[in-house]
Amino acid sequence: MLKIKSMISNLKSSLSVASVLSFFFLLSSSVLKAQKSELSLDFHKNRRVELRQKLPSNSVAVFFSSPIRNRANDVDFIYHQDPNFFYLTGWNEPHAVLFVFNVPQEDEEGVYYEKLYVRERDPRNEMWNGKQLGVEGAEKMGFDRVKSKSEFVKTELKLDRFDTVLMFDFENDVRDDKNDSSDLFDLQQYFKTSINYPDNFDADRYRLYLRIQNAEAEEVPQIKRMISYYADQDKTLMEDPLIVDFLNSEESTSLNDLKTRTAFLTRDFNFDIDQLSFLMASLREKKLEEEIILIKKAVQISAQGQIEVMKAIHPEMTEREVQGIHQLVYKKYGAAHEGYPSIVGAGDNACVLHYITNDKTDLKNQLILMDLGAEYNGYTADVTRTIPVSGVFSPEQKALYQIVYDAQNAGIQAAQNGASFRDITVATNEVVSKGLMELGLIKDPAEFRRYLPHGIAHHIGLDVHDPGLYELLESNMVITVEPGIYVPEGSPCDPKWWNIGIRIEDDILITEKGPINLSAAAPRDWKEIEKLMKQKSPLDDFTLPELTID
Repeated sequence: MLKIKSMISNLKSSLSVASVLSFFFLLSSSVLKAQKSELSLDFHKNRRVELRQKLPSNSVAVFFSSPIRNRANDVDFIYHQDPNFFYLTGWNEPHAVLFVFNVPQEDEEGVYYEKLYVRERDPRNEMWNGKQLGVEGAEKMGFDRVKSKSEFVKTELKLDRFDTVLMFDFENDVRDDKNDSSDLFDLQQYFKTSINYPDNFDADRYRLYLRIQNAEAEEVPQIKRMISYYADQDKTLMEDPLIVDFLNSEESTSLNDLKTRTAFLTRDFNFDIDQLSFLMASLREKKLEEEIILIKKAVQISAQGQIEVMKAIHPEMTEREVQGIHQLVYKKYGAAHEGYPSIVGAGDNACVLHYITNDKTDLKNQLILMDLGAEYNGYTADVTRTIPVSGVFSPEQKALYQIVYDAQNAGIQAAQNGASFRDITVATNEVVSKGLMELGLIKDPAEFRRYLPHGIAHHIGLDVHDPGLYELLESNMVITVEPGIYVPEGSPCDPKWWNIGIRIEDDILITEKGPINLSAAAPRDWKEIEKLMKQKSPLDDFTLPELTID
């Protein structure tokens, strides 16, 4: 019999009804039985007000909804709204535009500070794809003005009256629906014409011009480092006389001259593709109580998924079956999606940092790294556990695991209100470097980067890598702490360490009283993991018949 095969899609197949009912009962009766939570209309409205207060004088911020992304042929992916757009509006439909004005606007209805354009209701489309809210539905959500998207492409926008039009640069993943004359493609094309957006616009170069134009003397070294970073990826930047002169500049008089030159080069544009990302990061990096409730729910669901896998996993399973258990738990608790593609890698696959194929079938005697996060009402968790498929760590696995565990504890302890992200990184890296030296995997402390090549902490929220300014930690930020050690085959060390990949990742709420590990319910200590893996799982008796192909 096949264990856990096709569990999610075949729950109604032949199986032990008692075991599955027991599994569902255990989940339903747990601490996760909290009432459903979602963001209020006031939350979104207040976010728009706060953004407006941050905007420069006589400016407007413009946001476009996410495009509909095609999977293949006539099948699209499930729609996922742009996180910034959702954060400000709560709107989950495509083909929309939001304007937030720094100064009051006036029309025949009176004064307004924001305007949302949305798609019209379409009975035929609704028959196939479900109900749409339309203009009437949006008007009930508290916006100053709501208009149809078809009206957008007929309106003279007059954006040249603003000193600055703040926006994100355009991506090239927007399809043109020839049957809709005001789809997102048309909305963006009309907007581009209104702001004199060049066909050959070079976003990176323009962004650097703006940085130079607005630079203070003390910011020059940082901007030079930024230019060097971009130049490594785009060699043509070093053919630009202004950029070369800026890199070679040394005095404030030179900086003033360079500012004048950049102002001349950007004189035809009043749009800014740089500032808005910083403004939104400053809004989103600290979470309000409504957001923290949703994040806690997503994290608890994800931790419970790790717990159920620890109890259910056995050497005959596949990576895909392990992923399926996580997803079953997510959906049982009302999390419709994962927050990002699931990483479930055993053995050598655990050494691939963003491995998402999850198709290995032979897991025996290997560690399996499981980096997954449930998305609950838009907010995502990011929880990683690494466990022995056999239920018992080998001496080599245990030795490396203990280093990662100790490093993470040091990182979490460093995640204090007022500390920096660098403080977390330094604390974890010191433990990893020392541990690898003691085990003989490296001979120089600086060589630890060979086995820990990634960052240690990032914000989470509406995005798994949520935007933030990455300055000092403040209360109500939610971050990850995720050290790891990865020793791929062929590494310059004793082969007994090869193909061991370990990462432990938890979601940490920053508070004035210290960091709180929101995902602590899922065991991290190797002894606790081995103990839990000995427990019986309600899924042990869940079997499906062999499939036969005539």
